[in-house]
Parts: sequence; C-alpha cells; structure tokens
Amino acid sequence: MEEGTDNSIFIGTKPFMNYVTGVVVQFTTKGAKEVLVKARGKFISRAVDVVELAVKRFLKNKIQIKNITIDSEEFTNKEGKQVHVSTIEIILESI
Repeated sequence: MEEGTDNSIFIGTKPFMNYVTGVVVQFTTKGAKEVLVKARGKFISRAVDVVELAVKRFLKNKIQIKNITIDSEEFTNKEGKQVHVSTIEIILESI
C-alpha cells in the first residue's frame, strides 16, 4: 500500500465511532480495496478496537486484516528531550 494514500485513517482524539464509520465508509461508499489504520502511543489500543469492531461486527465476512506493522519513532519533545513513541499500522483488505 502506498504511503499517504486517501485510504488512511489516523487514530486520535475524535469519538471512537467516527473512526469505525471512517473505515466502513472507505470500503462501502468509496469502494476501497485496502484501508490503512495508523496510530501512535496511547492511541494504539483504540486503533486495535476500531479494527476489531469493523472486521467482526460492521463488515463481518467482507474485510480482513492483511498486515500489522509495529515500530517506534524517535523525536525531540518540547523540552528538547529525545522520546520514543510506539506506532502501529494495520492494513485491512476486502475479501
């Protein structure tokens, strides 16, 4: 899957169901073959929940998890300190 495609969902502070709806819309309305769900740090568990709900409830037997990539990013925070943040990318595909 290409980086920065239109089919990316970045998990953050919006209400949980907004992300689930976003995934469902990508597959149903926009006809996406793959959707990338990305999250960092404390939002990783929310990303997993979004994917599980989409796969097992809303689009049951229509999509599946294709790949999961975990990593970490290093950056400098506001105080000038080097910080590592975990990341996850989950690629969903239509069946």
